Amino acid sequence: MTASPEARWEEQVQRAAHPVAYPALRSARNRPVVRVPRIGVVVSDADIAREVLLDLDHFSKVGPGAPSDLWTPVLGPSVLLNMEGAEHAALRRALGPLFSPRAVRELVAADDDDRTGALPELTRRLAAGETVDLAAAVTAQAGAVICTMVGLPPTDDAVRSAMTAARTITGMVRLHRHGLTRTQVARARSVLERLTAPARAAYRAGDPATVPGRMRDLGLSEREAMGAVGAFVLTGTETIQSFVPRLVAIAHDTGWTGRLLADDARLRRRAVEEGLRVTVPTPAMLRSVRADTSVGGVPVSAGDRVVIATVNCCRASGGFDPDRPVDPAVRHLWFGAGPHFCLGMPLAMAQVDVVLDALAAASTDGRVPVVGRRRAARGVLVPAYRSLELGLRDTSGVPVRVPALSPPRAAS
Repeated sequence: MTASPEARWEEQVQRAAHPVAYPALRSARNRPVVRVPRIGVVVSDADIAREVLLDLDHFSKVGPGAPSDLWTPVLGPSVLLNMEGAEHAALRRALGPLFSPRAVRELVAADDDDRTGALPELTRRLAAGETVDLAAAVTAQAGAVICTMVGLPPTDDAVRSAMTAARTITGMVRLHRHGLTRTQVARARSVLERLTAPARAAYRAGDPATVPGRMRDLGLSEREAMGAVGAFVLTGTETIQSFVPRLVAIAHDTGWTGRLLADDARLRRRAVEEGLRVTVPTPAMLRSVRADTSVGGVPVSAGDRVVIATVNCCRASGGFDPDRPVDPAVRHLWFGAGPHFCLGMPLAMAQVDVVLDALAAASTDGRVPVVGRRRAARGVLVPAYRSLELGLRDTSGVPVRVPALSPPRAAS
């Protein structure tokens, strides 16, 4: 059966990011649980995946093959990514106020003060009939948020430097490796130290107008605050860079662009959630087995690595279709479950909304954005487009300065 255009492009984006691990994970998609050499015990069933995520007695983010192997050498021991139990719960409660509706609105406020102005410029250029690179615009917007979090004024140079630094670190991570090499750890720590130096200064100054200053007011130690800033910068920014261009591309390929950008909050939210299910911003989640048990009938021993193939669990429902009823087992699974459910989800959703608002503001007089040339990114942790060109098309179907679409080859 011939794959749909959005499925072919998504396959290309995934394979460009993880040419080894992605095919290995997808090869296990028809088996609920299976051992895959060099990868671990792979779970491809949403119900079983949720059971693992909620079973804190047998599975942990700390231990052999877990996220702690990747992130503790770089970020230190006190970040949500590599904590469990009471300490994890306490740090999560302390950080909670930073992700209140008001707090996230302030972080992603439209570029009307001292920010880079990436989104207003996106709206202006699109409305003027120009072709724009959505991937670049979203990267600049995410970079401005990074700068705000680490206490830097988001100038163009600061944004580029922050994004380059974050990508340098996340680009080292590969799903088929259990950790970073000593050389990679040393390089990552050096890059992160430079990136978070302003955050450390802001924390010590105690300025409540900065995120690190607010962390100090909330009672976080300097080590906890720096670890949290590093974790949010590294894990949050690539998610936004990845998701919005892929969502817009899928909407274009499936004829959903007009409805995605319509003045209908319920319809947009449903389309965004369906886009998250199809793109799966966290293609895999790692857990270490704490005590002998079984996963979907497959025996596992303490120290085994469990890989929840979120990409298999979520895509089992089929292609992009916001009209399809939501499967409760899959709902929000890409953000985790239980005490480790993504704390930064409100910030991610707020960032998605401001970009879609910018596109909607340009879509006047019946014109909608259409996708032109696009290229998948390589050497990234979260699959993404390196570039995605957009222009407006009026209701008569006449393109307005949009490059011709070059479809990928069908996946083998």
